[in-house]
Amino acid sequence: MSTTAIILAAGKGTRMKSDLPKVMHEILGRPMLAYVMDACRQAGCDRLIVVIGHQAEVVRRAFATDCRDVAWVEQTEQLGTGHAVMVCRDELARLSGPVLVVAGDGPLLRGKTLRTLLETHRAQRASCTLATCILPEPGSYGRILRDESGELTGIVEAIDATKAQRDIREVNVSVYCYEAADLREALTRIDNRNAKGEYYLTDTLAVLRKQGRKLAAVPAVPADEVLSINTVEELQEVSRILSKRQTAGEQA
Repeated sequence: MSTTAIILAAGKGTRMKSDLPKVMHEILGRPMLAYVMDACRQAGCDRLIVVIGHQAEVVRRAFATDCRDVAWVEQTEQLGTGHAVMVCRDELARLSGPVLVVAGDGPLLRGKTLRTLLETHRAQRASCTLATCILPEPGSYGRILRDESGELTGIVEAIDATKAQRDIREVNVSVYCYEAADLREALTRIDNRNAKGEYYLTDTLAVLRKQGRKLAAVPAVPADEVLSINTVEELQEVSRILSKRQTAGEQA
């Protein structure tokens, strides 16, 4: 069965102090998006759907010789993570089987982490599986909620969490695996009635749970893969980490 990845890469990156699309900022001579694409391929994905927006043609041209397995989808307005996946509806309509959803600004994510997510998803026969991370200081990350049997019941954002929930160290780092048909259905049932007026991908979990679908979560993401890039300083930090990986003989 084929496996597809949706890579969310439409952001402008206003804090990067450049008009360059955020995912085109280079790390060790390569755009950060290239590392995310590599990880998805290493995990076994044979199709990549890359959601682009700001200066979309710049991104397309940069990968013109490396797009044999890529479908480019443009998101002209950035209306949330759920909306970014919604604009892929035409591509999703042709899919069956597992679909990864990952961020294009997270170049530290390894292929083996995504493989663990896929293996858990298949073993659990889940509708949606999250790859989570255990952090000693969870900070502003959304907390993973489980019932007494350990089953995933949802995510609570840090700002909305109770004191007890804020003590949870397992967090959502926005690495998902869905069954394509269930993702298509859930996306039709989320809305933007919230403070930001955006469509949140995390709202699909409540939809699926209400429908009696199986949800799962596996703490597969090491802490050293969590950092995403929003600032020049974070770009420099990720560059240092990937340089150390290369020195150690790991695939960057």
